[in-house]
Amino acid sequence: MTADPGTLLLYDKPAGVTSHDVVAKVRRERGAKTGHAGTLDPFATGLLLILLGRATRLQQFLVGLPKTYLATARLGWISSTGDPDGELTETGRVPDSLELPTGTVRQRVPMTSAVRVGGERLYKKAHRGEVVETPERDVEVHRAELLSSDSERAHYEIECSAGTYVRTLVETLDDAYCEALRRTAIGPFRVEEAGEELPVERVAELVPRIAEALR
Repeated sequence: MTADPGTLLLYDKPAGVTSHDVVAKVRRERGAKTGHAGTLDPFATGLLLILLGRATRLQQFLVGLPKTYLATARLGWISSTGDPDGELTETGRVPDSLELPTGTVRQRVPMTSAVRVGGERLYKKAHRGEVVETPERDVEVHRAELLSSDSERAHYEIECSAGTYVRTLVETLDDAYCEALRRTAIGPFRVEEAGEELPVERVAELVPRIAEALR
């Protein structure tokens, strides 16, 4: 009998749950080995790539795909975590410029991220009240288009490399934090296609690196 090659499930994550919660839910429903390629913060919504069965071996090829987001910046406020889950403080100061940086951008990894430092994920240290120096890294912001704005909020569409923290990007405005975030695309995959389940062969057609590895 030929082993099941697995599938890729396109999933639209709601706000208020972690990516791990989604993976656990799908694992219970499917009773199969389950993973994902790219985490979303609990407050964020949008596209998750859920890997089922033997498709979990494709993770290394999918986590590095570029991402597209819709982001809302709350102006005149700051957040201790850069998002609505932190301690919010109203400053009343609206940024003079609403332009976000593009090109190569150096970011410091936030304490609330899932990056491991000293063998432990940073968010676990943050939950205990620990503060450590987090690593810096260069990311690529291909496009940060201001879609609309008023005196309270600015709305953007952002295309960026994997590993980009949009909330950290929004914080470059100074008196602003990322109030809402929705991932609309990962590489060739779109959130409008959520619910579709793709066989490995179809995924390989869309991501050439996978096709090369499977030869």
